[in-house]
Amino acid sequence: MNQYAEAFEAFNRHAESGWLKSQRIAAFARFEHLGFPINGVEAWKYTNTKALAKRPFVLAEGYDLQAAQKLLNEAAVTLDSHQLVFVNGIFVPELSDLSSLPQALVVEPLSEALDKELELTCGMMGRLAGIDSDVFTALNFAFAGEGAVIRVGNNQVIDKPINLIHLSTASDQPQMSHPRILIAAGSSSQLQLVEQFVGDDEAVHFTNRVAEVVLERNAQLTHYLLETPGDQSWLIGRTQVEQQRDSRYGCHHMNLGGKLVRDDLVCDLNGKGASSHFSGLLFGRNKQHLDIHSLVHHNAPQTYSHENYKAILNDKAKGVFNGKVVVKKDSQQIQADQSNANLLLSDQAEIDTKPELEIYADDVKCSHGATTGQLDETALFYLKSRGLSDELARGLLTLAFANEVIDELKLAPLYKRVEESVAGHLPHQVDLEEL
Repeated sequence: MNQYAEAFEAFNRHAESGWLKSQRIAAFARFEHLGFPINGVEAWKYTNTKALAKRPFVLAEGYDLQAAQKLLNEAAVTLDSHQLVFVNGIFVPELSDLSSLPQALVVEPLSEALDKELELTCGMMGRLAGIDSDVFTALNFAFAGEGAVIRVGNNQVIDKPINLIHLSTASDQPQMSHPRILIAAGSSSQLQLVEQFVGDDEAVHFTNRVAEVVLERNAQLTHYLLETPGDQSWLIGRTQVEQQRDSRYGCHHMNLGGKLVRDDLVCDLNGKGASSHFSGLLFGRNKQHLDIHSLVHHNAPQTYSHENYKAILNDKAKGVFNGKVVVKKDSQQIQADQSNANLLLSDQAEIDTKPELEIYADDVKCSHGATTGQLDETALFYLKSRGLSDELARGLLTLAFANEVIDELKLAPLYKRVEESVAGHLPHQVDLEEL
């Protein structure tokens, strides 16, 4: 913990006095009190953070623009979008593009928002994901100095997606970053948000990102998460969403590897007619560890949630899925569905799955289910009887299993990248160009 204390002292030394500085101090004290979850914390029962806790990370003081440009060109998905690029937690204006923002849309780096609109920005930060949420949220708040602020006005439909790209490049020392994303969507607005986490395979990096999302009445946000942080990197993410009446939130989450990747998605359905839709793929190989925890609170009647997560694990990869739905008393006529299907391609791969329902109302429709298995031998036999090789048959069946959630990606470049990545990293590779 000493390396974090030293980094925090240096980070906070020159900060202006006031509410934000005092909150950062309180957040770091909370982090020190809780410590890394390595001693039987239930929410981290299947995910070991000991290796993360031992690493001496430092905050980046600069970046290699040429290396960042190369990684961006080679590994990030190119979109026609409003784009912000961060390298090792630092905003890079040379790689970003905010030149064509509509008048009713505000997109800016958190550092600039804190300089220009301190009171407004501080009012958004920590309102949903406060320092008591968990240890990593507290750590994020302590170092919260960069990230993005996104505000869209009432009745605005934003055509271009907002594309936040977090790049991790190799350096002499292990580095860390703590981006904070703040989103406020006005009544009847529509917005698409893409977050990409892209890492150099040589980068030893710890990204600890928190997003707070407020959707006003009838607002709609489609949120895409594409995670490829690098084989030596840790990625911890928390998304906290508050939804008002008739709002819609969709999160499509593609976790394609990393040393350890953990995502917490918490959604509060606070108004009648609010709905959330989650889908995701955990695609792990080697010794990667991929973990998704979701929590949906049905706090109002006639609210709806749907979850569909799949995992494909090979070699010694490990996956974790914990999905929980809580139906509050008097939240009648709600519907909540959960599904988790897992495909193990190796005898040494492992999945821990725990769908949960906690219901305090009577008139509800709730379901949950989890399945784990290997490829269907009957389907394999059928494909091989049609002239396909064993290798191609296995690859096609695995890709078909993944495609149910990949098909949720409505942005064509994202869809293509994820499908090609899955097909190219299967033990029985599928060349999509030859099909």
